[in-house]
Amino acid sequence: MNGTLNKVMLIGHLGDDVKIHFFEGGGCIGRFPIATNEVYTNKTSGEKVTNTDWHNVVLRNKAAEICEKYLSKGDKIYIEGRLKTRKWQDQDNKDRYTTEINVDEFTFLSTKKNESDSDNTSPSTSPDLPDDSSQDDLPF
Repeated sequence: MNGTLNKVMLIGHLGDDVKIHFFEGGGCIGRFPIATNEVYTNKTSGEKVTNTDWHNVVLRNKAAEICEKYLSKGDKIYIEGRLKTRKWQDQDNKDRYTTEINVDEFTFLSTKKNESDSDNTSPSTSPDLPDDSSQDDLPF
């Protein structure tokens, strides 16, 4: 095979609200973390174990504005994109690296209550999902 592939697909929950930064030229960039969980049963102890991985997500321009408007901490989202590692220097001039997911496509998976209800209540996650043991337990 001669080609390469850099593709990421995740379904997870936002660990924070979308943070957006506008540039002078009119563009913008949005960032937020996503938590994905792996749940399994320890064979020796029989205990249920949950491992959470955190992923840094980056969106640009209109996609960033849409996500900032409609998403909040705890919401579930599906994203597709590609991995990108950035190199930067900290305050001590040490090289640091950050791996991010640059999003090409996304789909909101949480359902929102109507606007009048959401003004009076705190955000909730997916009330239409079945309550079974395979649901992700979030660390927040």
